[in-house]
Amino acid sequence: MPPVDARTDARTDLRTATTPESHPDFRADGDSEDTLELRLPDAFLAMYADDVNASGTVPAAPGGDLLDGIGDWGPIITPAGSFHLLPVQIERDLPLIGRWINDPTVATFWELAGTECLTEAHLRSQLDGDGRSVPCLGVLEGTPMSYWEIYRADLDPLARHYPARAHDTGLHLLLGGVADRGRGLGGVLLRAVADLVLDNRPRCARVVAEPDLRNTPSVSAFLNAGFRFGAEVDLPAKRAALMIRDRGLRDAL
Repeated sequence: MPPVDARTDARTDLRTATTPESHPDFRADGDSEDTLELRLPDAFLAMYADDVNASGTVPAAPGGDLLDGIGDWGPIITPAGSFHLLPVQIERDLPLIGRWINDPTVATFWELAGTECLTEAHLRSQLDGDGRSVPCLGVLEGTPMSYWEIYRADLDPLARHYPARAHDTGLHLLLGGVADRGRGLGGVLLRAVADLVLDNRPRCARVVAEPDLRNTPSVSAFLNAGFRFGAEVDLPAKRAALMIRDRGLRDAL
């Protein structure tokens, strides 16, 4: 996620800006380029020529979208209870997500601490894009308790840093409450969401993630969720652990 100026002085209301990128709080020079640079570079236009239209965007699949309708995936039963991914609605979810992102522990790795306008810009950069990254609330037993970003890793600048395959799907996770951390819940939910991806995206053979190597609890959670360590990768704002969950090894790990 992008490094952020944590100043608290007043800023222009986001609604007066024409795009999220034009807002003074928005930064696109850090790790967010691995999720939020929502126009393909030229190299990827050539690689995905059959899937990309002349404008440089990726058309939705017939009857679906780039991530096969996350809002329709429905709940999944986990050892912690019923879990549901709900695509973010700015008016409903902004204050809650903003509070989570400003938690000091979260801010260390997400680097998005700051004003509510900054959080809104980060969310809108996905919601107003072509759909290759979808921000979601994670709702456990009816209670919103986590923030997720589900994204097309193969159509993302992340694919410059590892041997991507068509329809690779990436995950980012933020556990909102301190009480939900350090007790294995992250691994449980990561496994559940990876299962949701594989169940609902039949063309996806792998779910991937790139947690910061320094974030040992996060890397451990992915391992506990059935991901394997693929490689260390140098991203613009961090050295990351490439974590991979293969469809073919789904029941073995």
